[in-house]
Amino acid sequence: MRYITAYASDVGIKKETNQDAILIKKARTAQGEILLAIICDGMGGLEKGEVASKEVIERFSGWFHEELPQMLYEGFDQNKLQMRWKEIVVEENLRIGEFGKKNNVNLGTTLTALLVIEDSYYVVHVGDSRIYELSDMLYQITEDQTLVAKEIAAGRLSEEQAETDPRRSVLLQCIGASQTVEPVFYHGKIKEDAVYMLCSDGLRHMCTPMEMWNSFCAQANPDEKVMKNNILEFIEMLKQRQEKDNISCILVKTIR
Repeated sequence: MRYITAYASDVGIKKETNQDAILIKKARTAQGEILLAIICDGMGGLEKGEVASKEVIERFSGWFHEELPQMLYEGFDQNKLQMRWKEIVVEENLRIGEFGKKNNVNLGTTLTALLVIEDSYYVVHVGDSRIYELSDMLYQITEDQTLVAKEIAAGRLSEEQAETDPRRSVLLQCIGASQTVEPVFYHGKIKEDAVYMLCSDGLRHMCTPMEMWNSFCAQANPDEKVMKNNILEFIEMLKQRQEKDNISCILVKTIR
């Protein structure tokens, strides 16, 4: 499997800084082409969120270059991957938390990372950034770790009510501002001629699932130039609708 990618990140119409951070890494290996894509959303409303998101991005970038090659050489093991990713998340939670205490600031970040090796994907997830699979339908791979998502699961809140609930941005955990962090892992098979979309929460509040499908499905994204333009046009549409958060998106299209 091969992959073409596109991305964009926008500060939005209200905030002075873009607290989102993104990463895309590709490499050719004995296992074929591998890919790592990550979105981190620095905590909205907290100071120096961009410091937290950048720190986690840089840590995973280092892992990709320094540790993943050895893991592949020794024989890839999903359990070892998850254990190492959890160690990194826990270490970063402590590191960012200590930085905040030392500098008397509050900061934190979400983490949503997608690693593709051979015909499988592996995801580590903390917070409310998302990964979608667009193949024969729009499918949300990750589950939001938010108060309103918990209320929806308990049957106390509907999806429609959640979109306007003032608590919709309240996270149950994030890296740097939580006492303890328990990342969630997902695993599945990569589909051919599909698009995997990573996004911060600013991308999804002011649009419908059908609008996301029409802009980001495989048929609408034949090449990287079109993919990039579609993201930029979608972001402009959201800004016209007065989306106030930072907006970030990564598209990964699979090609046999």
